[in-house]
Amino acid sequence: MGTGRATAENTGAGATGAVDAASSFLSATTAAAEAAEAAQAAGAADRSAEVAALAALRARPLRFPLTRDSLRCWAYLAGGAVLGLVTVVLLLALTALGLGLSVVGVGLPLLLAVALSGLPAGALERRLLRLVEPAPVPDPHRALPGAGRPARLRTRLRERATWRELAHTLLVAPPLTAAGLGLTALLLFSAMLVVSPVVVQVLAPETVMLIPGHAVPGPLHALPFTAVGLAGLYLGGHAGALLTTAHVRLARLLLGPREEDSGGRVLELTRSRARLADAFEAERRRIERDLHDGAQQQLVALTMTLGLAAHELRERAGAGDGGAGALALVDRARGEARQALEQLRGLVRGIHPQVLTDHGLAAAVAEVALRHPVPVEVDLDLPGRLPGPVESTAYFTVTEALTNAAKHSGATTVTVHGRVTDGQLVLQVTDDGRGGADPAAGTGLQGLADRVAILRGRLMVTSPTGGPTGLRLEVPCSG
Repeated sequence: MGTGRATAENTGAGATGAVDAASSFLSATTAAAEAAEAAQAAGAADRSAEVAALAALRARPLRFPLTRDSLRCWAYLAGGAVLGLVTVVLLLALTALGLGLSVVGVGLPLLLAVALSGLPAGALERRLLRLVEPAPVPDPHRALPGAGRPARLRTRLRERATWRELAHTLLVAPPLTAAGLGLTALLLFSAMLVVSPVVVQVLAPETVMLIPGHAVPGPLHALPFTAVGLAGLYLGGHAGALLTTAHVRLARLLLGPREEDSGGRVLELTRSRARLADAFEAERRRIERDLHDGAQQQLVALTMTLGLAAHELRERAGAGDGGAGALALVDRARGEARQALEQLRGLVRGIHPQVLTDHGLAAAVAEVALRHPVPVEVDLDLPGRLPGPVESTAYFTVTEALTNAAKHSGATTVTVHGRVTDGQLVLQVTDDGRGGADPAAGTGLQGLADRVAILRGRLMVTSPTGGPTGLRLEVPCSG
């Protein structure tokens, strides 16, 4: 299993300088080879990512109750049960008080508070989900920087996400809370049965009845109850995973963002045959320009300097001089040679980094994160190596997103999360910047979308004004 985690805060020249040329080269080569096929490819159907608890249960069905994933499910369900119980009690109290006082007008603010109660309840539920889900459920509400309280209140009441959160709080949370309380009670009772021999031994000679009307004579007679308790804990582990899966799926459905929440700012980037051809030509010209104006000019200057050095040495040799000027020219030539080599290495690394070839996507992204000027948290959990085109596309998608975050968003943190789910790589890059990214404004995302389309994948950008900006890549690993 390949896993890469890094938090980068140090800067480094050349971290993303050659990414554009690299992306250009690979996009052009792939587009030329598969343009006809890409023009006919259709976008893959939208599928939600698999729940982490369910994935762990499927991977280790027999050992799952003995893993930390099972403990996290139990902790999540117990915390959710307590939170849901407190929420239900508060809402019932507010509703009753608001209805009782509404005749005099005092209860209307209380009823308004009930209508908006889904906002804090949804936020708490999204935070609680981090116990069992590595990828957070994004906040569906628009950022309102500088807005006053009345404007914020009117906006929240008009947002569909507000009413979905209220529906989750009033209709979905209570039965799930009851199920969580029942499972928690079952687990506590099973744990009590497991230690029943110890309890009987400690309380002896007092009478202990684990079943009403049936006394347990001694610790040995309590061993069958221990077996029942262990079975309850084992089955409770599986039940906890299934109940957690229901929680997560409903939370994603009701507490997460939808396309209509951002007023059409969620853009699915698609491609066309003409755009692929245009991109190929534009990328070829860019590579030609970079090589001509960058490394080639440095090598020309190096050649001229070495020629002057040779001429100076010949003259000094004829005059019997020590040749100090020639040595200075040679030193200058060496500096220019080093600069040319650094540029060439940057180009080569940008076209296809060696670490990607040798160690895979997780290591390559971690290396980029360490050189990025903005702190980057990388969480890539991949089942070994992916197909070469998939790794290259994912790598340049991440580097382009990191470049945009550093140049345009004003972000202070960036997270990169990736998993392979149902034979498909799902990669999410999120920054906490100002948002408002436009894929049509020359950010390089359209070229990436062209390449993703060749692999029958999808590239989507969510960037409401005020942030955060999220880039989601979905590409099949089967090619």
